[in-house]
Amino acid sequence: MGTSTTTTTTTSTTATTGGVMVGGAMMTADKDIVDNAAGSSDHTTLVAAVKAAGLVETLKSAGPFTVFAPTNAAFDKLPAGTVNSLVTPEMKPTLTKILTYHVVPGRLTADQLTNGQVLTTVQGEQLTVMKSASGVMLKDAKGGMATVTIPNVISSNGVTHVIDTVLMPAK
Repeated sequence: MGTSTTTTTTTSTTATTGGVMVGGAMMTADKDIVDNAAGSSDHTTLVAAVKAAGLVETLKSAGPFTVFAPTNAAFDKLPAGTVNSLVTPEMKPTLTKILTYHVVPGRLTADQLTNGQVLTTVQGEQLTVMKSASGVMLKDAKGGMATVTIPNVISSNGVTHVIDTVLMPAK
C-alpha cells in the first residue's frame, strides 16, 4: 500500500509471459481478447462497440484471432456523432462490418507480419501490411492508414495489436 515502485515501461515488441500494459491494465495471456480489452481504459469505446454489435461471444471463443484494436482516441478521429450512431440497433450491420474488418483469423504476431502482406479480414475485405524498421502500419480498403502503437498483446485466444486509427472497409 502507499506508493509502489512498479515502473512498467512495457512497449515491448515481443510477447512476454508477464503481459503488456495497455490503458493502465496488465494484459495477460490467461485472459481472452475481450477480457483483456475490457481492462484497458484506452479501449472503452471498442468494448462498447463490440457489445453493441453482439460480437462478445465470438471474440471470447477459441479463435485464434488477430485483432487490430483502435483506441478511444482513434474512434474520436471519426466525424462527430459517428460512434453514437454506429452503436444504435439500426446500425448494427454496419458496426459489425467495421469491427470484423479489424479481425483476421489466426494468431499473427508483429514478427510474422511482412511488408506488403495482404490480410483477409473476417469481414471479407483486405488490409495491407506496411512494415519498416520504425514499426507496422496497416492500409485499409479506402486508403486510410493505422499505426500499430502497441504490438503483441497476447491473449488466450489470439493476439491484439493496438492501433491509432479506425480502419474502414470499402463497403
